[in-house]
Formats: sequence, C-alpha cells, structure tokens
Amino acid sequence: MSRFLHRLGSAAAAHPWRTISAWVLVVIAAFGLAGASGGTTHDNYDVPGARSQTGIEQLRDHLPAAGGTSAQVVVHDPHGDPLPQAALTATAERLAALDHVGTVSEPRLSSDADTALYYLTYDVPVTDPDMVKEKSVDPLEDAVQPLRDEGLQVELGGELPNSVITSLKGTGELAGVIAALALLVLTFGSVVAAGLPLAVALIGLAVGSAGVTLLAATMDVSTAAPTIATMVGLGVGIDYALLLVTRHVEFLRGGLDKREAAGRAMATAGRSVVFAAATVLISLLGLRLAGLPVYSSFGYATAIAVIAVLASALTLVPALCGLAGRRMLSRKVRLGRTPERTRPPFAARWAAGVARRPVAAALAAVIFLLALAAPTLAMRTWPQDGRSNPSDSTLRRSYDLVESEYGAGANGTFTIVVDNARADARSVAAQVAGEPGIVGVTDPVATPDGALSVFDAQPAVGPTDEGIDDLVAQLRSDLPAGVEVTGTTAFFSDITGMLSARLWIVVGFVVGVSVLLLAMMFRSVVVPIKAAVMNLLSIAASYGILVAVFQWGWGTSLLGIDHSVPVSSWVPILNFAILFGLSMDYEVFLLSRIREDWLRTGDARGSVERGLAATGRVISAAAAIMVVVFLGFATEADLTVKMLGFGMATAILLDATVVRMVLVPATMTLLGRWNWWLPAWLDRLLPSIAAEEHATDEEIWDELDSAGSGEKVGA
Repeated sequence: MSRFLHRLGSAAAAHPWRTISAWVLVVIAAFGLAGASGGTTHDNYDVPGARSQTGIEQLRDHLPAAGGTSAQVVVHDPHGDPLPQAALTATAERLAALDHVGTVSEPRLSSDADTALYYLTYDVPVTDPDMVKEKSVDPLEDAVQPLRDEGLQVELGGELPNSVITSLKGTGELAGVIAALALLVLTFGSVVAAGLPLAVALIGLAVGSAGVTLLAATMDVSTAAPTIATMVGLGVGIDYALLLVTRHVEFLRGGLDKREAAGRAMATAGRSVVFAAATVLISLLGLRLAGLPVYSSFGYATAIAVIAVLASALTLVPALCGLAGRRMLSRKVRLGRTPERTRPPFAARWAAGVARRPVAAALAAVIFLLALAAPTLAMRTWPQDGRSNPSDSTLRRSYDLVESEYGAGANGTFTIVVDNARADARSVAAQVAGEPGIVGVTDPVATPDGALSVFDAQPAVGPTDEGIDDLVAQLRSDLPAGVEVTGTTAFFSDITGMLSARLWIVVGFVVGVSVLLLAMMFRSVVVPIKAAVMNLLSIAASYGILVAVFQWGWGTSLLGIDHSVPVSSWVPILNFAILFGLSMDYEVFLLSRIREDWLRTGDARGSVERGLAATGRVISAAAAIMVVVFLGFATEADLTVKMLGFGMATAILLDATVVRMVLVPATMTLLGRWNWWLPAWLDRLLPSIAAEEHATDEEIWDELDSAGSGEKVGA
C-alpha cells in the first residue's frame, strides 16, 4: 500500500494540472448526472414493526382522507373577546377547499371562546411530492389571511407545517467553514497552506452532494441526511487533508523537492488516512441495524460524502501541494528566519509529564469522564415536537396557545382505531374516557365502509412528559383485541422504545468490527480493546453533557433555547455511530506513529512520548477544526441538528484532550510492551491488512529507494 500511495502522490504532484482537470471533469459529470437522474430527498415515516403502524395502515385502507399528513390551525383573539362565528365558518370552508385536504374538524372553542382549534387531515403523506415543496404551506396561509386582516392571531402547527417551516437554512455550513479557515491560517501561518485543506474538502463534498442526490433516485433519503453528511464530510475532509498537508510540509522543511515530499507524505500519512476512513465507514454501516429506514439513508448518504472527501484528499492534496511548491511553507521559513527550537515541543513535554505519573493521570481522567457521563443514566429521549421550536416560530406559538387554552395533552392526542367486527366503538370510547390519565374523548366516527370507527383521546399530560410512554402501554394492555392506539404521540413512543432497544445492537456491531479492524492493523489485542473502551467513555461523557444542557436546562440559553427539552430520539444512535468512527480516526493517527517508533526502537515508554510529540499538534489542530465545524451546525434552529452538532463537538473535544493527551499516554506507559501483545494462535488466524506493512519511515524509504523513487530523507 505504501508503494502505491507513494506513486499516486508523486504522480499527482508531478502533473498537478492533469489531476485538477480530472477533478473538474468529475465534478461536471457528477452534477450533470445528478441533474439528469437525481432524485429529491423526502422522509419516510413508516416504521415496520411499530405497533402504531398497524392503526395507520388500517386508516389508509378504510379512510384514505385521514391516512395522510395533518395540520392544525389555531385562531386567537389577543383581546380576549369571543371569536365571530361567521368568520370561523367561512375559514372552515376555505380550508376544506384546499388541495389534498380530506377532512376539517369543526372549530373547537376554548372555554372562554376566544380561541378556536381546527384539525386538518390530508389524503397524502407528508412525503408526497406536493407536500415536500417549500411553498406547500402557502395555501394554508392564504386561507387564514382574512382572519389576520381582522386583527386575529393565527398560528399553524401539526405535521405538515412542522416539516416545511423547520427546514434547515444552511447557516451551520457557513459558520463552520469560516471558523475552520481561521484556525487553518493560525495552524500553518500560510494562507496557501491554510486554504488547501478547506478547498479539497469542499470539492470532495460537492461531489458527495451530487452522489447523495443520485442516491435519492434509488431509495428514500431523509431530508436531514444531506445535512448530516455535510457535517461529517466537511469535518473529516478537512482533517484528512490537514494530516497530509502537515506531513508534506514536514518533508519540504527536511529538504525534499515537492514531488518526493508529496509521495512520502502519501506513503505515511496517506496510509493512516485510508484506514481512518475505513473505521468511519464501518461505523456508518452500523446505522442499518437501527431498524428504521431513515437511519439507512443517514448511513449511506454520509458514507458517500466520506468516500468523496477521501478521494479528493488522496489526489488533490498532492496535486495542489505540487502546484504551490515552496509557498506551502510560511514566509519566515522560506526566508530562513525560523529560529532553532531550543526546547522540546509542548506535546513532548506533556507526554513526559504524564509518563512520570501514569497512575494518577489515568485515574484523574477516568474519574472526570465518568462524572461527566453520570447524567446519561437519567436520559429521556423523545422526537422533536412543536415545543422544541424557537419562541418566535409559529409552530411554537401554536403549541403554547393550544396548551394554555385546551390543556397540555391537546398537543398530543391519541387516535383510537376500532375494528367494528371485533369490538364495540362506543363501549371502547367509554372505557378509554375512564382510564387514568385521559381527560376526554371525542365521539366515534365510522368509516364509509363501516369497517372501522375512529375517535381521539386527550391525555392529561403533554407528549414529552415522562409518563406518556406508560400511558400508551397501559391503554394497549387494557383495551380489547381489535383496538389500536395510534397517532403522532403513540407513534413517537413506539419509535423511542425501538431505538432504545436497537442502540445496543448498533453499539455491539460497531465496537466489535472496529476492534477486529484495529487488531488486524496493529497486531495487538490490548490496543484495540483499550481504544474501544476509551471511545465509549468519551461518547458516554458527551451524552451526559447533552442531558445536562438540554434535558436539565443547564445553559440552554447559550444555544438559543428558552426551556429544557428531552434529548431527541434520533441523536443517541446517530451520535454513537458517527463519533466512534471519528474517534478511531485520531486513534489510528496516533497509534501509527507510536507503533512505527516502537518497531524501530523497542522502547515502549519512549515510543509513546515521541509518537504523541509527533502527532500532538496536528491532532489538536484537526480536532479544533472539527469542533468548530460541528459547533457551526449547533447554530441551526432545528433542534435535532443542534443536538447532533453540540454533542459531536463535545465528544471530539473530550477525545482530543482527556483521552488522547492523558488516558492514551498514561495507559500505554503503564502497559509497556504488553500494548503490543498478540497470542501466536490469534496472529496466525488474523488476516493482515498491512496498515504497518512497512513499519518504520526508514523501512519505507529503503523499499521506495530500491524501487527508484528518490533520495532518502536525512532527518
């Protein structure tokens, strides 16, 4: 692999315009194919295996008008006067005349008659092409405009407005790119060197975006999947390019010409980049085991982005480095003004300090991470709802009005579907009305074919209340056969339960396969198991911080949230799969250097210090860039994306500081030669993927020189 990567880097640096031209053609072809054959993203909310899905399918079969998406309209007189009946009737007629609207409920008046609530059902799901358009809420706005003209407050809520109004604005990408560029300039001291990793990542991301569009033509791709793919692709793309550029600059400083520097950077850092990307892709494959189609689309879309930025890093970095030549170095270095270093770098001094007191350092780090992880035991998850939106959003105002005028449960009513051949609808309605936790039911309405009866039940608590899951379970256990409890709240309860159970399947797969891959790479049992435990610690700590910030409300105002909220049900599995792969990136970068030194010197303790000294600066810079990229996405209004961005930024920060700078050197110093222990029988069984095929830089150069690749580095 080293020889192939060396040849690839040398060729790209020797012929940069050919490589750049090839990428121009790739970008044009990708966007051409995406424009001609690409699809559009849309959400598939069907969840096979969910109990609520049964009731939804029954409604679709027997009452198509109620089997699609839904919306609600809340009308309120800000002065507290009773609403005019004529205006309410006229509004109901305008709403009923809208395309795809199946039913419009009679306006439900509040006790003081100053508020009215309409429920609308559509005959198509929210994923229908007519519903996913940005202007699909405009007909609703037009229908209620006469009420606003009369001075009344009108707010929209429900599934359809929520899917359109909370669409992402793209501010996260822009904030992340600007912050990353600033950090790169500080890292390299050269605008050319700083702009190169960012340019490479953006080009790869552009091709990846086109790939996601093509993917959408073959399967359902969630509307949030491109954002998550961009978040991860931008972070790892900059990291991979940064590692390659850093090694290239090192070789330039050592006196090599630009072509040889590019080749040798690829033979060393490029090798780590390839296997780091492999660990990310393995983690993304684990998303398929979550059991929901939406997670498969997250995994596939993000994998496309990672592969695209990997390809751009391995080819465009050496090409652009070759084109830039000595301009990759800072002006001081080019002019020979860099003073000689009189003391070891900070990372070396830090590693030596940790090595002197490894037990104390390891205990302090573990106790700190466990303390941060403790709130995870109290985590409550729930998908996003109207209350999760900013206070100036119509969705939030609608939610608050309904809660204050009709009770908290009015925002999360249950839909009860009765099979008339198996149960009596009126008896079931009476039974539900008498259930603890239910404050009211509507009259049952039979479907046109008489097969089913449907009515709504309002719980006493809101949809995010801790008791809602137990209430759903209690209703299902008490009601007779032939009765299904469905609706958005019951559906979300089912999803939350399924994802909580599936999390451990995803964890087992990702950890198991990653440990196996690291064992093959580093020919060790101890190193991969230790790496997995440390990654789990940092991820658990990030979960604990998510609970403290969002669920307990510690500092939510800093993130633009004015109240505490449960952790989004979508976040734990997504965060784990993505973070485990990203954390392994840094593990591969660091361990590759440590193992190279260990194989060359046999000095277990010294190899840890020298490996950390060699990689500390670049890993810290890469982690800082990834943190600011993820924090950029935390500025989005969408709560799920905000949590993902904040949670991943927190985990990467902990991983690059507490884990890489304290736990890794402390534990590897304590274990010494046992770090690289591998039983002989397992060594024979494990395939070798040659991550360390040429274990040391010296051996790499010997082989490359024997193949006629150029002079040996003298440093």
